[in-house]
Amino acid sequence: MRHSSFMIAAPTSESGKSTMTIGILRALHKRSIQVQPYKCGPDYIDPKLHEVASQQTSINLDLFMNSEEVVKESFARYDAPAQVSVVEGVMGLFDGYNRDNGSSAHLARTLGLPIVLVVTPKSMAYSVAPLLYGIKHFQPELNIVGVLFNKVNSETHFKYLLQACEDAGVQCIGRIPTDKQLELPSRYLGLETEDASKLERYAEQAARLIEENISLDTLLSLTEKEPSVAPEPMPKLSALNIAVAKDEAFTFIYPENIKILEQFGTITYFSPMRDSHLPESDFVYFPGGYPELYLRELSANSSMLKSVQSYAESGKPMLAEGGGMLYLGRGLTDSSNNRYPLVGLLAQEATMQSPKLSLGYRQFTLDDVQVKGHEFHYSRLEHPIPSIVQQHSAHNVEVPTSLVRYNNCFATYTHLRFTNALIGWLLNA
Repeated sequence: MRHSSFMIAAPTSESGKSTMTIGILRALHKRSIQVQPYKCGPDYIDPKLHEVASQQTSINLDLFMNSEEVVKESFARYDAPAQVSVVEGVMGLFDGYNRDNGSSAHLARTLGLPIVLVVTPKSMAYSVAPLLYGIKHFQPELNIVGVLFNKVNSETHFKYLLQACEDAGVQCIGRIPTDKQLELPSRYLGLETEDASKLERYAEQAARLIEENISLDTLLSLTEKEPSVAPEPMPKLSALNIAVAKDEAFTFIYPENIKILEQFGTITYFSPMRDSHLPESDFVYFPGGYPELYLRELSANSSMLKSVQSYAESGKPMLAEGGGMLYLGRGLTDSSNNRYPLVGLLAQEATMQSPKLSLGYRQFTLDDVQVKGHEFHYSRLEHPIPSIVQQHSAHNVEVPTSLVRYNNCFATYTHLRFTNALIGWLLNA
């Protein structure tokens, strides 16, 4: 078959991008098509849903945390061997951190991707025509190949929408009816083991709606594109032993960060919940996740807590982000006001009481190394340790997010995008 690649985007959030993406990924997977999913932006949850639907690791493409050249290389690395690449957009098509910088539109321009719009025309019929026309002509260099209408049940309603498409000059690829059984699990709770069957049913139901209402062959024909040329393999820079925490409590791991770490050595994954001690390591990485959901298991594994503390006291380098930082603290109080002691390396407490969402892009410098990342959490620190750097937002406004240090252990709420320069700095700080 010919190669296809495209972005699924929308005028607004909550338009059905995730449902359409998951349905298309699963429908293509069921055809034994090698499909590669991607997510625009820093989100960790949608890529996990993509993986359930496609049985393939989804890759984040973020134009705040990375340059255009790095994003192009990341896309090409996984697009080259695939038959179809599907990129799920973020928020509204033109919504970025500064005008449309970092937006779905910015990413589509950078990668030359055709765009399939998802529109939920609630309380709207022919009036969708100027919406489609405006999106198509606002940035003429974008290739809007068609529109999928979501939650359209009436033939009369669909007739008006088809007329709107005709007059706006945008092809209608199909419509999806409302399905009240199609409901995603809570984004906050993440992908717990007990949700696996629910997510599988969701993917199957979404695929059924796609297969019954949309011609996949037409979609693939409209989005034909030459496959990318695979970039050169990343060179080996050293031969360290690198330990990465990975289990139900620690899941927020960017695959491209692992690619960077692999340049510095051999990676061994370990479970802070179940393993008795750290593997032999020269560098330890605790990513974020949902430790607050597994506090009983984490706190009860006293041999692992002691092993982590002993490693840090030895002066070897360590990085902890988000939930990984909470794990290194003295304790975490859950939403039911139960406190669980943890590693105790950092002299700070955290709580899930009165949760408040903190999120946004972050940037700072370590000596001359520029570091970028994304903050997303509901917990808060009590008596936080003073930060060793001043972090800033995408608009260069100072934010209270800290980066703390104990010996050569560094911890922050910010989930970082790794670079060779950053890992080199951490190894030699």
